[in-house]
Amino acid sequence: MAGLRNLDIDLLRAFVSVADLGSFTRAAEALLRRQSTLSLQVKRLEDGLGRRLLDRSARRVRLTPAGEALLGEARHMLELNDRLLATLDLPVLEGRVRLGTPEDFATTHLPQVLARFAETYPAVQLEVTCDLTMTLLGRFRHGDFDLVLVKREPERSDRGMRVWREPLVWVASERLALERDRPLPLVVSPPPCVYRKRAVDALDRARRRWRVVYSCASLAGQHAAVRAGLGVTVLPKDMVPPGLVAVERRSLLPDLHDTEIALLARRGLSAPARRLHDHIVRSLESEAGLFQPM
Repeated sequence: MAGLRNLDIDLLRAFVSVADLGSFTRAAEALLRRQSTLSLQVKRLEDGLGRRLLDRSARRVRLTPAGEALLGEARHMLELNDRLLATLDLPVLEGRVRLGTPEDFATTHLPQVLARFAETYPAVQLEVTCDLTMTLLGRFRHGDFDLVLVKREPERSDRGMRVWREPLVWVASERLALERDRPLPLVVSPPPCVYRKRAVDALDRARRRWRVVYSCASLAGQHAAVRAGLGVTVLPKDMVPPGLVAVERRSLLPDLHDTEIALLARRGLSAPARRLHDHIVRSLESEAGLFQPM
């Protein structure tokens, strides 16, 4: 370390915001600072560490190897700083935050994340809405949410910040017998649904016949139908519920590749919404160990 003997929290927050949002302009808007101020703060951090942290030559700001090494630890330092301030009530953080999320993600990975946030910031009112990704995106554009978690194709890196990634799998009951010469019975959500489209597209590419036997917007309803042996559905690998199994025979079903969850934030976030944004990013990074800066 060339110059700094103590890391400045404000400089770290500036760096993490630019890394998360991929742009000095967007980070400045989120932090309510001038872009020139933010750029100077990152430059001070780089000068103090004697390392270049961000590659500004690309169309989109990207992390250097030194920046990637610093990012995770910087987030942990910010989290500790924020927790200490919350414990001391300096000041009490309060207000309302509106979060939209897909139902399957909300029932598996989010409960503990939101519980820890609510425990740390009891005066913040969380309003969580579960719906299909396309519906969430439409409502987000109309200003119904401060933050929204959405499913996206891995190549759509322009839509939000990736916070989760894992393989998609075909899921069925052990009692269901799949036959190659018969149409595959599908249990899916109504359109528009990212997983429904992924399943149909994969089957069409593989020239595998299929038919929808059960369409239900409720995740619990889909699980019940699959558990009863009506058909197969598509889920992230870590979200397969008890009583159902992932279909491993690739000769019967095509590969579905990975799914991603991205976090979108509206411009001009309030302090509670910004705190929840940072908390979700850090928590999911810690849980999955799969987060990679974009």
